[in-house]
Amino acid sequence: MLTLEGIERVFQVGGQQVHALRGINLQVAAGDYLAIMGPSGSGKSTLLNVIGLLDRPDRGRYHFAGRDMTTLGEDDQAQVRRNDIGFVFQAFHLVARLTAFENIELPMVLAEIAPGERRERVMEALQALGIESRKDHRPGQLSGGQRQRVAIARAIVMQPKLLLADEPTGNLDRSAGEEVMQIFEQLHGQGLAVMVVTHDPQIGSRTRRIVRMDDGAIVEDPAA
Repeated sequence: MLTLEGIERVFQVGGQQVHALRGINLQVAAGDYLAIMGPSGSGKSTLLNVIGLLDRPDRGRYHFAGRDMTTLGEDDQAQVRRNDIGFVFQAFHLVARLTAFENIELPMVLAEIAPGERRERVMEALQALGIESRKDHRPGQLSGGQRQRVAIARAIVMQPKLLLADEPTGNLDRSAGEEVMQIFEQLHGQGLAVMVVTHDPQIGSRTRRIVRMDDGAIVEDPAA
């Protein structure tokens, strides 16, 4: 489904160059379930941002669903990002003034999907994640676990090919984190490819494959 070849990402920090990604080669198949692990500053989140088309590499090639992402313009990348890739973040990134229903609906509004279909899809997502009773609550009225469920529902409502999760349990207690991981496992079981960045070895051990990074490079990948 996706292939990275020789991906490099360099940031200018003051007068120095920081090599955030060094010669990254990675393949992820449709329906895969993997964890990206490594110490702070190893490049995990930068890698996720490149895969999620939130950042562009300086060198290398990135193919996703048969297309070369490194040659696409901003508009085409935005379309792929909106339709084919879902995001879940540690800080949830929900819109505070919108209800749970409206937060989940937002990607479809931007995609100009008809209101009737939007409502049907949102209700299906709310029911699937067990938060239908919270649909009219704003983020400030929800627990951390409920907010992350809303964020996951928003991430999958466009029926993406790939779900990217950056420390998705980092702001949750152990019980809520366990519930989130069970949701990811259910989504993987339904055929969705899931990539999780985590520091937690217990979470990493639940995936099918652990890719380890250090100093901007992949140092261990069972599939390589």
